[in-house]
Amino acid sequence: MTKSEFYVLLDELLENDPGTIKGNETLESLPRWDSLAIIGFIALLDQHFSINLPATRIMKCKTIDDLSALLGDRLVG
Repeated sequence: MTKSEFYVLLDELLENDPGTIKGNETLESLPRWDSLAIIGFIALLDQHFSINLPATRIMKCKTIDDLSALLGDRLVG
């Protein structure tokens, strides 16, 4: 999956207009990034990447790029 495709999934999760997420946003600047979004993100990781990460690891992320980094080489571009 490309980073752009990943950003589209995040836009859908956060109920943003398509193309809103660019990668450098801080999570605190996103109005819908909350505990429910974290649970949704955990489900997204499981469904699309077969990754199970604890919420505590996700909560340490400060930016969209930090979230992307959790996926390592599963994201290209």
